[in-house]
Amino acid sequence: MLVACWSVKGGAGVSVVAATLAQRLAADHGGALLVDLGGDQPDITGTPAHHAPGVADWLAGGASVPADALAHLEVALPGELRLLARGHGPLPVGERADVLLAVLARELRPVVIDCGPPLPVAFGPQGEGELALAAASSATRSLMVLRPCLASLRRALAAPLRPSGIVVVNEAGRALDAGDVGEVLGVPIVAEVAVDPAIARVVDAGLLLARPPRPLQRGLRHAA
Repeated sequence: MLVACWSVKGGAGVSVVAATLAQRLAADHGGALLVDLGGDQPDITGTPAHHAPGVADWLAGGASVPADALAHLEVALPGELRLLARGHGPLPVGERADVLLAVLARELRPVVIDCGPPLPVAFGPQGEGELALAAASSATRSLMVLRPCLASLRRALAAPLRPSGIVVVNEAGRALDAGDVGEVLGVPIVAEVAVDPAIARVVDAGLLLARPPRPLQRGLRHAA
């Protein structure tokens, strides 16, 4: 199972959703791999992997670095969850990136990819973000994380791919809700979670996996 979590607008909560979903899958399946293409997972999981080699380093190594070397780059997280950090440098597409996605697709463990920056925003002259798009396009489950606002809906309609499901992050006082999101985009709502100060506190402290908020876990129980 390969699950990609992505967004069309910054601040949607992709990294939090990806980490929580990966932790749940690890508990259910006896292990899981969290792949970080954005670089935020060390902060929210409290893992000293900011300077650890990862995906970018493996890609830069070219064909001389074997595919099974990816396993040696994994960092242990609480439970049976492992982290493949972003690493250092660009994330280019090409044959090497195709190998990466093929290796992840063959994993016996569930794999959750945190695709990082919003996909439409990530496309610039240097092509940054194309690996995230490729990952989201090839995933078994492609989950868009979205806050129900007009700007997000407009970007979602113009996104370079359609998700297989949407995780709605609800905020009090919004005029739109999950029903509006599903109706406009024509994509199933697979989970709803609420913006909660308790979640923000554990994320800021790097304790998301050590003290996972129950409402967040409950909200994502059917996402994968």
